[in-house]
Amino acid sequence: MPFLGQDWRSPGWSWIKTEDGWKRIEFYGNELRDNNNGIDLEELCDENKENLFTGNVCEVVAKKRKKDLYNNNTKSQFVYQEKWIYVQKESTRERHGYCTLGEAFNRLDFSSATQDIQRFTYVAKLLQLIARSQLPSLSGAAQKNYFNVLEKIVRKVLEDHHNPRLIKELLQDLSSTLCILTRGMGKSVLVGNINIWVCRLETILNWQQQLNNLQIPKQLSNGMTLRDLPLDMQNNILYKFSDACDIINLGQATPTLHMLSEDRRLWKKLCQFHFAEKQFCRHLILSERGHVDWKVMYFTLQKYYPKREQYGDTLHFCRHCSILFWKDCHLALLFKDSGHPCTANDPDNCLMPVSPQHFIDLFKF
Repeated sequence: MPFLGQDWRSPGWSWIKTEDGWKRIEFYGNELRDNNNGIDLEELCDENKENLFTGNVCEVVAKKRKKDLYNNNTKSQFVYQEKWIYVQKESTRERHGYCTLGEAFNRLDFSSATQDIQRFTYVAKLLQLIARSQLPSLSGAAQKNYFNVLEKIVRKVLEDHHNPRLIKELLQDLSSTLCILTRGMGKSVLVGNINIWVCRLETILNWQQQLNNLQIPKQLSNGMTLRDLPLDMQNNILYKFSDACDIINLGQATPTLHMLSEDRRLWKKLCQFHFAEKQFCRHLILSERGHVDWKVMYFTLQKYYPKREQYGDTLHFCRHCSILFWKDCHLALLFKDSGHPCTANDPDNCLMPVSPQHFIDLFKF
């Protein structure tokens, strides 16, 4: 008989229904916490050396308490969610749990990742790639989680006006894909009722209209502004950008920034950042004076070759354990925790950053 729990004699885990689906919860009783307040584990280990509590066990328990105190979960119940998933490399009958794209999307907690500014662009790009080609492969629960995460992203953009251009492209790709797929429902290309997908398409069109009507208010400040900075500092700011649209938009702010944004060296460095030298030779574009027009070169090269991706934080893949997970830098510094149950001697050398496209490729068998 199937059971839920680590021990067949246990009654099983407790579950709670949330917006993202069913999740396991754990309870920390107040009585147990109150009884253990006056007990020092180190004294217990010193007095009873022959007991089951050894020094290593005490260290693990103390570390567990520090983590609970850090997460502020000791006084109330909390939703337990493992932020990692085992990725099966080969297609075999015996599997270590579920290993589909939809299950990975449910397990890796993308809802909280949207609130992290370093992971926001990564999650948005991943949603865009799924919208282009992987919607039919999502299960019903994964679809619900996908649109819940998308709704949180749209709300965040409408509230703090963060990167609306990227979300507009995401919604445009999603609406185009849904329009094509809903016409082929006779071929059963989508999981779920056609009426649900029509309602989702109407919601997407409503979000697009809200983003198109979005007006960023002008911030009034009596302090120093961008135009008050020295010329070399404004130039250094432009050199930090890796997106051509950001450079062009910033160049429209002031005449000085417009002059700096048209610098040949700036566009040459941008081309060298995104493309290889062999690609330059195939698409050389010269100006009337015989010089290379690097700005035109950039927009020409991006039509033929993919640009270099750059993210503040990404998912990581452990080559030793075959586990995909989010790496929490704060916990890693405080508790030397890699973010997943790694069995390697040196976990840091086994980690590999995963791009959004690589994430999707991991689940193609």
